[in-house]
Amino acid sequence: MPHHVRRALSAGMTVAAASTLLAAAAAAQAAPARTAPAAAHYDVRSPAMPRAGFVLTSADAPANGRLTEREVANTFGCSGQNVSPALSWTGAPAGTKSFAVTVYDPDAPTGSGFWHWLVYNLPATTTSLPAGAGSQGGTLPAGAVQATTDYGAPGYGGPCPPKGDGPHRYIFTVHALKVDRLDLPATGTAAVVGFNLHANALATASFTARYAR
Repeated sequence: MPHHVRRALSAGMTVAAASTLLAAAAAAQAAPARTAPAAAHYDVRSPAMPRAGFVLTSADAPANGRLTEREVANTFGCSGQNVSPALSWTGAPAGTKSFAVTVYDPDAPTGSGFWHWLVYNLPATTTSLPAGAGSQGGTLPAGAVQATTDYGAPGYGGPCPPKGDGPHRYIFTVHALKVDRLDLPATGTAAVVGFNLHANALATASFTARYAR
């Protein structure tokens, strides 16, 4: 019998009351500890800041559809055309001062996924990018910057998953930012860009396309 129950009995408490005290103590001990709810987390690789009405679409890469050889890389054993798909977006939140666009493959067998495209400092007036905008010889709005991808060079690098690996997911995301530009070094990595997107995002809009060899 717990010490506090024995003490209660010696003080004149009835057996029934002591039993009630014992049951309450046991229930309190068995109850799970309360934990604070987890804070919302923005993961630039798989953004979780959607906003109603903010939508990203592509005529070249339908959501949940398969990317074509036109978008596929022309390296690492792939022989696609490496043309970045046309993208358009609507419904950006009030206060948006610039945009960034990223393409990320969470299924790449690297332990950290694979960044295929990072372009930032797109003016707030931008609502679309034409096909090939991120490819060699493509045209981006004035001031836009393309960061180094995991291919080791700036600009769009299309899918090229290992043969037999099954369909990989390619997450296309437009980030609405609260600053008009990100002042980053020209050699900034995907991690550096991602850190700054995380710090300045107002909202995101995404879709996922797939590709397998």
